[in-house]
Amino acid sequence: MAGPGLARGYLGRAALTAGRFVASPYGPPGTRMYRTGDVVRWRADGQLEFVGRADHQVKVRGFRIELGEIESVLAALPGVAQAVAVVREDRPGDKRIVAYVVGDAESDALRAGSVERLPEYMVPSAFVRLEALPLTPNGKLDHKALPAPEYGTAGPGRAPRTAQEEILCGLFAEVLGLEHVDPEADFFQLGGHSLLATRLISRIRSTFGVELMVRALFEAPSAASLARRLDGADRARSAPTARPRPEEVPLSFAQRRLWVLDQVEGGGVTYNVPLALRLDGPLDAEAMSAAVVDVVARHESLRTVFPAVDGVPRQDIRPADQAVPALDVVETAPDGLDATLDEAARHAFALGSELPFRATLFRAGAERHVLLLVLHHIVADGWSAGPLLRDLSQAYAARAEGRAPQWDELRVQYADYALWQRESLGSEDSRDSVISQQLAYWKDQLAGVPELVELPLDRPRPAVATHTGEDIDFLIPAGVHSSLSALAAEAGSTMFMVLHAALAALLTRHGAGTDVPVGTVVAGRSDEALEDLVGFFVNTLVLRTDTSGDPTFRELLERVREVDLAAFAHQDVPFERLVEVVNPVRSLAHHPLFQVMLTLQSQEPATLRLPGLRTEVSGLDVGAAKFDLAFSLSEQRGESGDLAGISGSVVYATDVFDRGSVEVLVGRLVRLLESVAGDPGRPVGEWDVLAPGSGRGCWRSGTTPAVRFRPGRWWSCSRSGCGVCRTRWRWSSVSWRCRMGR
Repeated sequence: MAGPGLARGYLGRAALTAGRFVASPYGPPGTRMYRTGDVVRWRADGQLEFVGRADHQVKVRGFRIELGEIESVLAALPGVAQAVAVVREDRPGDKRIVAYVVGDAESDALRAGSVERLPEYMVPSAFVRLEALPLTPNGKLDHKALPAPEYGTAGPGRAPRTAQEEILCGLFAEVLGLEHVDPEADFFQLGGHSLLATRLISRIRSTFGVELMVRALFEAPSAASLARRLDGADRARSAPTARPRPEEVPLSFAQRRLWVLDQVEGGGVTYNVPLALRLDGPLDAEAMSAAVVDVVARHESLRTVFPAVDGVPRQDIRPADQAVPALDVVETAPDGLDATLDEAARHAFALGSELPFRATLFRAGAERHVLLLVLHHIVADGWSAGPLLRDLSQAYAARAEGRAPQWDELRVQYADYALWQRESLGSEDSRDSVISQQLAYWKDQLAGVPELVELPLDRPRPAVATHTGEDIDFLIPAGVHSSLSALAAEAGSTMFMVLHAALAALLTRHGAGTDVPVGTVVAGRSDEALEDLVGFFVNTLVLRTDTSGDPTFRELLERVREVDLAAFAHQDVPFERLVEVVNPVRSLAHHPLFQVMLTLQSQEPATLRLPGLRTEVSGLDVGAAKFDLAFSLSEQRGESGDLAGISGSVVYATDVFDRGSVEVLVGRLVRLLESVAGDPGRPVGEWDVLAPGSGRGCWRSGTTPAVRFRPGRWWSCSRSGCGVCRTRWRWSSVSWRCRMGR
């Protein structure tokens, strides 16, 4: 195809452009033709008749497949007049080959013939018989008109061959929310991610009594391949169970760190977790009050205070009949509702004497209410919103009918977990204990880690951080999301790893150097008995990334994959103990070991379902920043399950950043991801992260990425140019400047 309307090529994809846009022998020098990939027949009447495609190569479960080979095999089978093979994705991330056949051949015969003549990975998952293939007015196959197949109960390919495979297929399906899973299906291509991987490992531990690392699932992502690893796996450590309570119940390791921070800060709002539940309709306030009491009685964590004896904190769990929270009802004007909620969300808890949970019902009209729940982080994490609102929904529905809620008793409480955690990690005096082995890894991994990630700050750090912050929302487009998802699958990694690699590269380009520690959190609910609890289980990990040598993004992603998998395999060491062992220089001005946090929210959003009411759940911003920069992202999907973009927000510390600077940084992150999606084989140093036509490439010279001026001395890094616009530095009287004049 040629002519004046032909495009110049694919933006940012030189290799693909070279293969498709070729020199035209029919026009002036320099003109091009576009190779469409269509195969046509020139009929006697002068018309072009579409025959098929020349590029039927697709990639399914890591294998490159020529669909034409499958079609040729099927067409040669008895009873087949026409055959077409396509790749369908009827469930997100679940790509399957489906064959559509015209003729009287039965599905069993088609499958048997395919298995005999094709490799196992090329055998169609389903066979659909049609009276005729649907065609467009142009004579091409109408893919949209092809009906969705009905998969057999054993899934595509084959049935499980062993009892272990069969059980694992069931566990895969349970965790992924699918009806069934084939033994050869890839967990991650079916929609699995790091959080679901952790949940699956927990299910395997409970079912088979063996201990597998998350890395094993990345290396053997199908039920069939994972089953072969069970026999050689170590015996699982003990599971958390209800146990006798000592006179003084210790805090969990994570709780102890928050308690120390609370003592240092004097009881601020940095670690408040507010949930605003907007309720429209006829609310039964008495039923809601009773439901709140029911939920507090169910979860010991919500009725625990943390007094200190001789400077050592302990858990003081109040009896349910003595810890009845009052549901205050506050009348408020509709136009002042948001301001009132923001103020109430900033309540400062006195952890030593006050329950770390407050519930207030704000009435802005006869049928307009907001139930504000404020929890301290010491008793709740992000996961906790799910079980909390689920239990509140059940309790309200029951109380509205005049009865007490009927729910299954929790197998353990948070205090049981705190005791089990200390028992399962063992003593550091024993070389064979879990904590000793994992600490050995972290000591080696974090040896010589930079004390501070050098970021392009807008002003010097205060001696003591105020932890005040603001947030900026952003969106990564759906097309980029789809390309990044395909890249993750191809590299045997996850979306989190792709985002981590991109963030590390961006920080390097902005002067952070090539040794870039980034923080993240893991759910910490390593056993299924913990999944229904309200409590603080998350642990913080340090992901140390080496970006040296100007690697391509694929190479950087491989480095990140290894670092992240190793960190996940050693995630049990409490972060506060890690800080003590690594022993970085302590400062009240910044967070230890890392100053940039990255999280990818993978769990389903918490929902509230109350009879007769329209509900909406939202968080509130308490204006707090725990880190210099905290990126939080979440994959979005459309109604049909298709990838719909990645929503994100970044909370930044106003002590050191202006809003405009962070907006620039976020824009560059999105542009970098767009570049990566188009050409992941390109070296990191070649990416252009500036906006088209941008004339303001760098931050002000006083805090340029290449050099920092401190009284009495110069501190410089190895870069000899601007990390953003790639200009060589020139000497100025007190600083370096780039070609942008900054």
